[in-house]
Amino acid sequence: MRYIVVILVMLMFVNVLGCKNPEAVPPDDAIEAENEAAETEKGMWLTDYDKAMAEAQKRDLPVLINFSGSDWCIWCIKLMDEVFDKEEFKAYAKDNLVLLNLDFPRKSTQSEEVQKANQALAERFEIEGFPTVILLNSKGEIIGQTGYREGGPKPYIEHLKQMVK
Repeated sequence: MRYIVVILVMLMFVNVLGCKNPEAVPPDDAIEAENEAAETEKGMWLTDYDKAMAEAQKRDLPVLINFSGSDWCIWCIKLMDEVFDKEEFKAYAKDNLVLLNLDFPRKSTQSEEVQKANQALAERFEIEGFPTVILLNSKGEIIGQTGYREGGPKPYIEHLKQMVK
């Protein structure tokens, strides 16, 4: 019986040592910054306008802003599923666009700071419905506006190319 108690105590000790110290875990801001850096490298979506514009200026690329209601807007969900999540679109975007997703969820939560920033941009660009997709040049000037379009990534990419010309 004594051996069982000793073994249990040792197992609990080992388990405690294996747990991360909560103070050693990086703050949410550091994790978010790491995630955004990784996303930028992969050609994925940014969520900060200033960072997207800085990236666009650095790479001399247009910015595609997706104003979305990701967890309630059926057309936003269709656009993401049928176009933006497809490998063909991701491959095109990686070298040709800076992607910025400004979300207006109803079921999930966002920080008050993100909500205010997204709302200010929606007002600035006079967004009246979702999804609204705006293309900006690297100087921040609007070069086109669209939304959901049927047909998948290939026609959507062609549509974007026409707006960029």
